[in-house]
Amino acid sequence: MTRQFSPPSHDASIMPAMLIEAARCWRDARDNRKPVQPSLFAMLSRYGHGMLAPVFDSIMTLAEDVSGRRITTGNGPTLSEDEHRLIDLFDGTGLPSGGSGLTVSLRCAVKSLRILLTRPLGITTARLAA
Repeated sequence: MTRQFSPPSHDASIMPAMLIEAARCWRDARDNRKPVQPSLFAMLSRYGHGMLAPVFDSIMTLAEDVSGRRITTGNGPTLSEDEHRLIDLFDGTGLPSGGSGLTVSLRCAVKSLRILLTRPLGITTARLAA
């Protein structure tokens, strides 16, 4: 039996842009004492990923806890060092090493997010979970 699958609903190239936009939304909400998850939900809903607002909130909070400092964001097309690190985390090249509970939690959260974001894209999840 032959099955036909519809093409991916999103372009993988939007992921880094979405991650940066989510990081900036998270930072803005935190800095301005706005409700973080509703702000993230509204932003992520434009990409069809609104339900991942708690995941992004957790990852950003864990990233601050692991680094021991406030995460900074850039402005416009200029990315901060932390935004570059976020992209590296998502790509799997910047996952922190070590065995502390926070570090392990961050690694697991990032891997989970990668799987959740790429499933609609049709990317094999077994490769990402490795």
